[in-house]
Amino acid sequence: MPHQDASLPHVVIIGGGFGGLFAARALRGAPVRITLIDRQNHHLFQPLLYQVATAVLSPGDIASPIRWILRGQPNVRVLLAEVTDIDPTGRTVTLEGRETLAYDQLIVAAGATHSYFGHEAWAAHAPGLKTLDDALELRRRVLLAFERAERETDPGRQRQWLTFAIVGGGPTGVELAGSLIEIARQTLRREFRMIDPESARVLLIEAGPSILASFPESLRERGRRSLRRLGVEVWERAAVTDIGDGFVQVGADPIPVETVIWAAGVAASPLGRALGVPLDRAGRVVVAPDLSIPGHPEVFVIGDLAHCPQPSGTPLPGVAQVAMQGATWTAANIRRRLAGQPTTPFRYRDLGNMATIGRASAVADLGWARFSGFPAWLAWLFIHLVWLVGFRSKVSVLLQWATSYVTFQRSVRLITGPPPAPPPLRH
Repeated sequence: MPHQDASLPHVVIIGGGFGGLFAARALRGAPVRITLIDRQNHHLFQPLLYQVATAVLSPGDIASPIRWILRGQPNVRVLLAEVTDIDPTGRTVTLEGRETLAYDQLIVAAGATHSYFGHEAWAAHAPGLKTLDDALELRRRVLLAFERAERETDPGRQRQWLTFAIVGGGPTGVELAGSLIEIARQTLRREFRMIDPESARVLLIEAGPSILASFPESLRERGRRSLRRLGVEVWERAAVTDIGDGFVQVGADPIPVETVIWAAGVAASPLGRALGVPLDRAGRVVVAPDLSIPGHPEVFVIGDLAHCPQPSGTPLPGVAQVAMQGATWTAANIRRRLAGQPTTPFRYRDLGNMATIGRASAVADLGWARFSGFPAWLAWLFIHLVWLVGFRSKVSVLLQWATSYVTFQRSVRLITGPPPAPPPLRH
């Protein structure tokens, strides 16, 4: 029965996402014992989560058990638990049930959650997309909308069920919009008798001046044209002011819509507040150049929870490549600390930005090259396959994509969960 050497320095990692997983891997072979703690037993490849929500992929294609991923790394212990508190002075973390763990070095990679900008009541009507449960619930709502429309005899109510609103025009919103319109225009053709799925409306609502704000203007325009060519209605400078049962309100105008998806904002994990250090307006921890926190050089914060300023003064974006690079840099700094050497400031290398828009269409900004259309789509496919965890996942996803491309079908169109309640009577 394997045991960790209790005499070795203890590194606790909170979170099994990109930051936590890559940090654990980067400490392979280091003279430390590691405890990785996560509320879920799986690592989730979030960039492809929208494809689970839109019935392209199965949950198992983009998620793998953390224990399986780290099975060959004997210096790592994995705990399925939730961290409820951190005591940097006493160097302990508290788990639910008041169990405590002492640490010598701590990496906090707790990630982020949805932000409704003070309108938490909207969450019930406009779910976001951060977890597998979120993706399965969105898939359920989308597919049920077409089923409800098939049963509806009132033309107005049919249109309401066949209208989908996505709030937020970043990469996630754009990818969802393109995928949803393809479900309506391609996947569900000729499958219904009382409705025409091709008549479905997909609204992409962005409060700012442009969708894909992190991309250069030339790629934003190409993305905008591609979406409109697919049939997506792109609304820019359109602030959502209310969301309720059966409507989304833009400015003063309520729009009848049954399915609203939130892709507009994120907030850092509330665990950051337990560290007792300055936070930014989004709740992210303001870190030192080496990603440690003020007054506690043994505590590092990485990924979506970290506010790490660039030379321009703006913080690094909450994307996977920032978390992965921060994780490996932090692991190297922990090795330096154990060797009695000073840590070094984090230097981020921007590898570019990509977003897929639909079938054989994407935009890519790699810094040294900017392109769109089919070449960008191929590059997007290749990069996402490379970073997927597990050989089985890569093969399965490649086969699903190939089948979907050739047949226009989506193989995971399952409505799961409890039987749907009958539609309410409207007078």
